[in-house]
Order: sequence, then structure tokens, then C-alpha cells
Amino acid sequence: MKILSSAFDHNGLIPSRYTCDGLDCNPPLEFKGVPLATCSLVLIMDDPDVPESIKSDRVWDHWIVFNIPPTITSISENGKPIGILGTGTSGNQQYHGPCPPDGEHRYFFKLYALDIKLDLSAGVGKEKVEQAMMGHVIDSTELIGRYSRPCNAC
Repeated sequence: MKILSSAFDHNGLIPSRYTCDGLDCNPPLEFKGVPLATCSLVLIMDDPDVPESIKSDRVWDHWIVFNIPPTITSISENGKPIGILGTGTSGNQQYHGPCPPDGEHRYFFKLYALDIKLDLSAGVGKEKVEQAMMGHVIDSTELIGRYSRPCNAC
């Protein structure tokens, strides 16, 4: 299984249009090789490079979508994904683009294929989604993008 973007390569730079310094819209994403036994997909975007002084666990959750139908093969730029939205660190229930407070950060777009649909309500956080996924992940993949803010945005 793979998650790809036409906007940036794995470990490449995320264009500013997809960040707080641009349009703050999600990049286009494509899902390939989803296993046939998949009942639902989960998409989580997070940043593990947050200074400890800002967040003790050093991870900022930017986008959480679960119960995506396994037949979905892409999310268009600034698209509304089919699925249930969770709540990110900023209290967002939508895409919240990169906006690093210091230096270059990595942004992980993680895709999980599950053998169940999650029995969770809209607005739950990443921790509850990850707990509910335990023992049900058939396959997973990730796409990493990097971003640092231009000096005039510092």
C-alpha cells in the first residue's frame, strides 16, 4: 500500500500553498494498493518535531480522518475527504497545514487499512482513534513532507 502526492515527493518539501503561510489547504493525495480485505481507511497527519516547551509529547496532530471507504483512491487538493473527522491539536476538525514555530519540521501523512470500521464519533482525538485501531491494522504506509517557514513569517 502507498500514499503519494503530486505536490511533493516522499521526504520532499511541502509547497507553501499547503501551509499556514499559503492557502492552508490539503495537498492532493493518492492511495494505491489498498488490500482487498480492507473495511475502512484511517488518515492521520502529524508533526513529531514540536519543541517540548510547546507540547510535552512533541507531536502536533494536524489532520485526522477515519472510516474512509476502502474504495476511495484519492483526496483532491482542498478536498473534503469522505469519512469522519477527528479533532487535531489545534481543536480543528479539518486539515490544518504545516506552521512550524522553529526551523524545519517533518509532517507524516499516515494511511492505515483496517479490517473494521471504527465505532467512534466525530471529533475524537488521535489517541482514541489509535486505541480503537489496535489489532485491526491490515497494512499501513506513510508519506513524509518537510517544511520550514520563510524568514518573513518568523
